[in-house]
Amino acid sequence: MSAQPADPAQRPGRLAVGIVGAGRVGAVLGAALREAGHEVVGASGSSAESVSRIETLLPGVPRLDPDEVVRRAELVLLTVPDDALEPLVAGLATVGAWRAGQLAAHCAGRHGVGILAEARAAGAIPLAIHPAMTFTGTSLDLARLRDAAFAVTAAAPVLPIAQALAVEIGGEPVVIAEEDRVAYHAALVHGGNHVVTAVAQASAMLARIGVEEPARVLGPLTRASIDGALGDAPGAVSTLTGPVVRGDSGTVAAHLASLAGMPEALAAYRAMAQATADLAYAGGRLAADGYASVIAALSLSESAAPQEDR
Repeated sequence: MSAQPADPAQRPGRLAVGIVGAGRVGAVLGAALREAGHEVVGASGSSAESVSRIETLLPGVPRLDPDEVVRRAELVLLTVPDDALEPLVAGLATVGAWRAGQLAAHCAGRHGVGILAEARAAGAIPLAIHPAMTFTGTSLDLARLRDAAFAVTAAAPVLPIAQALAVEIGGEPVVIAEEDRVAYHAALVHGGNHVVTAVAQASAMLARIGVEEPARVLGPLTRASIDGALGDAPGAVSTLTGPVVRGDSGTVAAHLASLAGMPEALAAYRAMAQATADLAYAGGRLAADGYASVIAALSLSESAAPQEDR
C-alpha cells in the first residue's frame, strides 16, 4: 500500500470548501478541513465576532456573501442556527447558487438531509454532519474535535463521503437515521446543555450561602458523577446516589424548603428529583415505600408553593 503524501494538500480528493455562517462551529470546522489539506475558498459572516473568527482561524480566506461562497465551493458547510437553515437553503436555490455534483453539508443536530431538499433538487449532494461537542469558536476546539463523535446522515451511496469528512476533521462518525435525528439531538441537549444548567444553578446555591469558590466544591463530585454515569450501561442506575435513591423524603423536603427563594432552581430540583425517583424505582434501586414517600414530599412541596396572582 502506498503511503499518503506528507503534505495534506497533496492528497487525492482535496476539495474547495465554503463556509456559510462563520460562527463558533463553522470557522473551527473550516480550520480543521484546512489542516486536512482542503482549500477554504470563502466564508460568510457579518457580525464582528464572525469577522474576527475568519481572520483568526481562517487567515487569508475571503469574506463573501453566502451565494458567492456557494458558487465557489465544491463542499459547502452550512453552519447556521437550526431554524435559519431551511430559509437559507431555499434562498440560495432562488438565486441559483447550487449546482449539480456539489456537496451540501449542514451541521445542525436536529435535522437530517431532508432539510436540504432544494439543494438536492438543483443536483447537489446532501449530507448532515453534526459534531457532538460544544464549541468556543477558538483554536482550542481543534484538539477537542479529535475526541468527538460526529452524527452523520446521508443516502447510502454517499454515506461514506460524510463518514470520511468526519474522520478527516478528526472525529469518529456515528451513523444516525434520518428519522432519528431529533431524538439524537434531544439526547445531546438533555445530557449536555441541561447538565450545564444544573451545575450553574448548584453554583448559585453555594454562592448564595457564602461559598466563594463553588467550582472547588462541585468539580470533583460532578466529574465523578458524570464519569460514573457514562461508564454505566444505557439507562442503568447503578451509579445513582443521594437522598432520592435512599428514600430520604425528609431530606428531599428540606432541600425544597431551602430553595424557596430560588424559584427556577426549585422547579428544576423538583423535576429532576421526580425523574430520579422514577428511574431508581424502575431500576430496582428504590423500594415502593421509599418511592411513595419521596413522591409525597415532592407533591406536598409543590402544593405548598406560593401561587402567582392571576
